[in-house]
Amino acid sequence: MRSTFGGIEISKRGILTQQAALTTAGHNVANANTPGFSRQVVKMVAAEPIEALSLNRSTIPGQMGQGVEFTEVKRIREAFLDKQFTNENKSLGEWTIRQDTLEKLEAIINEPTDTGLRQVLDNFWNSWQELSKQPDNLETRAVVKESALAVTDAFNHAAKQLKDLGADLNDNVTVKVTQVNTTLKQIAGLNNEIFRVEGLGNNANDLRDQRDLLVDELSKVINVSVQEESGGYHVKMGNQDLVVADTATDFTDATASSAYPTDLNSGELYGLMLSNDRYVTEYKNQLNSMVSTIVTAVNDMHKQGYTLQDPPTKGGDFFVPITDFNTAAETVKVSTNITDNVERIAASARTYIDASGVERVVKGNNEQALKLAGIKNTKFNFDGSGVTKIILNGGTFDEFLRAVVSEIGVQTQEAQRQVTNQKILVDQVDARRQSVSGVSLDEEMADMIKYQHAYNAAARSLTTFDEMLDKVINSMGTVGR
Repeated sequence: MRSTFGGIEISKRGILTQQAALTTAGHNVANANTPGFSRQVVKMVAAEPIEALSLNRSTIPGQMGQGVEFTEVKRIREAFLDKQFTNENKSLGEWTIRQDTLEKLEAIINEPTDTGLRQVLDNFWNSWQELSKQPDNLETRAVVKESALAVTDAFNHAAKQLKDLGADLNDNVTVKVTQVNTTLKQIAGLNNEIFRVEGLGNNANDLRDQRDLLVDELSKVINVSVQEESGGYHVKMGNQDLVVADTATDFTDATASSAYPTDLNSGELYGLMLSNDRYVTEYKNQLNSMVSTIVTAVNDMHKQGYTLQDPPTKGGDFFVPITDFNTAAETVKVSTNITDNVERIAASARTYIDASGVERVVKGNNEQALKLAGIKNTKFNFDGSGVTKIILNGGTFDEFLRAVVSEIGVQTQEAQRQVTNQKILVDQVDARRQSVSGVSLDEEMADMIKYQHAYNAAARSLTTFDEMLDKVINSMGTVGR
């Protein structure tokens, strides 16, 4: 015999299940623009049917259905696309930093322009050429001094900017390390909370979305791999464990330094360390090599000439000699002997014996000034005092500087290309993720209408069964009264 109240229970289950579906659809709509949110759905199944009760096997055909139930509210997520996004995002982070650094280096070198290093150097060589036309003219000598001061100022300023850029990169490394450390602790905390919630038999959908969003953000900063285990996400960087269950490794500057460039080999943090280690240091070395070579060449040539002073005096160091190659561009300066008295500039290469037998300088001689001007077109070996990579050897200063500028340009162009390509790849993968996990408002509206009609139908069914029971309880058995 079938239960009199079975129809009411079936209707009640229908109402509750459709209500849960409506609530979930509303939750999706509310979070349509929430970063990292994954669409959620109610999984509905037919309730377990029952057979009619009887002492022996019932002769009533079939089983009686018991309506609908929902077994879980699950989020729609594809782990494969998450892994793809993580892999592409780390490269985007790295190349974005590299592009930014190279563009700043281009601004520091400031070539080709009318105010860059090449122009300042040309003015310096040209001032010697002008001095050769009037070797005994003090005003022309003052121009040589001022153009030399302009050269040293330009090199000092470029070196300071490179130093500041290196310090800025180091500061950003510390910022990124702090960000990584904070994110790892948040992931470990979410691992613990998700484990607790799901241990009670519930799906921690929103907490999982928060954890995945943190992994997405982390993947742009460092190269991470994620494996889901019983205790939560196991996060690794190369061979180093960062998060295991509810425990996060304390990520510090020392951790990053020891991991670079083996376990830490991609992401923004790697890009910062690589940019400082390779680009900034490399171009410091190129600049120092150029300055060191200029100072040595000019000083050696200047010492061979004669000043305007009597008795004949050989020229001394035009620039202060370089004592530390690593700070050559930062510390180069014109000798105080030159800045204090332009008569000490050695432009002449000849002396003569006057009528009284005294040796004197041929003040109108310009041979040494021409030789100093000719340094511009002399080829040098830029050994760089042991620097492993010198951009150009066996070239003039102008050729060397053009080679430096060209290399920065090529590297910047490559970085821009890589950033463009990686951004396209990341956007493609993210678009595919959104097509799976994202909330479509049109789809949710259609589902809400569907669930609303089902809810209304279940409520109408409940009303019908209520009317039937009312007839049985209140109207049957009243005949003859």
